[in-house]
Formats: sequence, C-alpha cells, structure tokens
Amino acid sequence: MSSALDRLKNLSAQISSYELERKNNLKSLEVLYSSLGIDSKVVSFHDLFEFKAINLSGISLSDESLGVVKEGKYAQIIGIIYDNTAKVKNKNISLAYFGRAEKVSGAMKRDIITFVLGWRFEKSFRTLEHYHNLMAQLQKLPGE
Repeated sequence: MSSALDRLKNLSAQISSYELERKNNLKSLEVLYSSLGIDSKVVSFHDLFEFKAINLSGISLSDESLGVVKEGKYAQIIGIIYDNTAKVKNKNISLAYFGRAEKVSGAMKRDIITFVLGWRFEKSFRTLEHYHNLMAQLQKLPGE
C-alpha cells in the first residue's frame, strides 16, 4: 500500500515541478520575445503559439552538438505556418535574423537557443492539452 502511495506522491511532485517550470518558462519566453525583437514580427506574444513549429538556422539544437555554430551559415529564428488552403502548404517566416552565426555572441546565442527550446517546451504542453481534450470529447460520442 505504501508503495502505491509513494508512487502517487512522486507523480504529484513531478507534475507540480513541470507546472512550476512551465510558468517560469513562459515568463522567460515573454522577456526573450521582446529582447530578441520577435515582437516586431509577431504583434501578440500569444500569437507565437499559432506557429506549427519554430526552427533555428545556423546554430545546432541537437543533443550531441547543442549550441555549435554551423560555419558560413546565418543565425535566424524561423516560424513555420501550415495553410492547407494554399498551393504551398508550409510557409516559413523569419522571426529574427542575427547575421553570420559565428559572429553571434555567446550570451546572444544562449538567449536564442533558450527561446527556441522554451517555445518548443510550451508548445508541447499545449499539444498535450489539445489531445487530452480531444480524448475527453471522444468519450462523449455515442457508441454504435
């Protein structure tokens, strides 16, 4: 019995930890949204989450080489919108341009990476909530 209670306590602590991290992440994202100049391209902070994805060019986001500059490339945050009515379904929008990746300062590189990973972190929560709500709606559908 205590084993089940211990698992429940651990799960509860983990969930509250994620929620606290999510709140802190959103605060950080909003600051970076302004300081990186993304607010000039996306008027409302909440509109950022209308993008299907946000990518980074010129700087690696992979586990093995996080933060490694891609020589000769330009550092740029790119938002991807999906429009199923358009001839070309995916549209890339430059949200922020920083010039040659090798010339970006260490502090700026950290902020850029923090923004992209933070956006992905929040987007994953929103996706999870979306599918959770769909599953709840599914339960309400009449059976056959």
